[in-house]
Amino acid sequence: MKLTAEPPMDESSGAVKVRRLGLGFWLPMGWMIVIVGVALLAPVLPLKDPTDYFIRPGERPPYPPSADHWFGTDQDARDMFSRIISGARVSLAVGFMTVTMSFIVGGTLGMVAGLVRGWFDRLVSFLFLALLSFPGLVLVILIISLIDRSVLTISVTLAIGGIAPVGRLARAATLSFAEREFVIAARTLGARNSRILFRELLPNVVIPMGALVLLGVAAAILAEGGLAFLGLSIEKGETWGKLIRNGSGSRVLRDSPWVAFGPITVMFLTLASINYIGDYLRDFFNVRETGLGR
Repeated sequence: MKLTAEPPMDESSGAVKVRRLGLGFWLPMGWMIVIVGVALLAPVLPLKDPTDYFIRPGERPPYPPSADHWFGTDQDARDMFSRIISGARVSLAVGFMTVTMSFIVGGTLGMVAGLVRGWFDRLVSFLFLALLSFPGLVLVILIISLIDRSVLTISVTLAIGGIAPVGRLARAATLSFAEREFVIAARTLGARNSRILFRELLPNVVIPMGALVLLGVAAAILAEGGLAFLGLSIEKGETWGKLIRNGSGSRVLRDSPWVAFGPITVMFLTLASINYIGDYLRDFFNVRETGLGR
């Protein structure tokens, strides 16, 4: 048995909100479809090689935007449009991998702790508190220095920082549903904790959890951009953060602003779209963190 989230049909309902949003919602959704689609299809699209050098005789790079190079080139005469698409593949991969790992680990621990309670709940709560108390930057530097700066390592490092917030939300949501009639009925019928967890609680807890997935993706992409400015981003390949850092020098910004403006614009539009869609989903499903924060 599970609860079904069906928005009412009054003026404050989610269905009305969808109609009212109109282009204000579908424009960011369309942008995300385009940017994710282009990132996935980049290997088969007729794009310039992001590692090729397009030297023009008698001219010194970076070259301004033109018909051949829509976003211009960087200081090494590499096509910025292709490099932004290449960076999208890595940045989006980091974002989605980070959220997937943090939601699987944190969500599982939080739900189990909220269901079984007792000593396990106290242990998990202590673990979450310890993770929240540990300086995130120190953890990143420690892990990267001990292992490497691959996409997987960066994603795992950022995911560790997201386990506690996700786990605490999952625990709070589980506690709010654990005393509902359908869970009590399942216990009365002798259902095991594993059955209650996956059949009764998960379909309901996944709604407030899922509404925050996109917000977590945006946070992970932004965090990777911060690591890039500290020189701690991935070693091989490009990310939006690395592209912005490469074009952020005072001389480059003064003489060739397009080197930084392109990735900044694409990253800003992507993060704004993700946050707007995430906020809409949270409002649509009537997720209230204050109502879960016990």
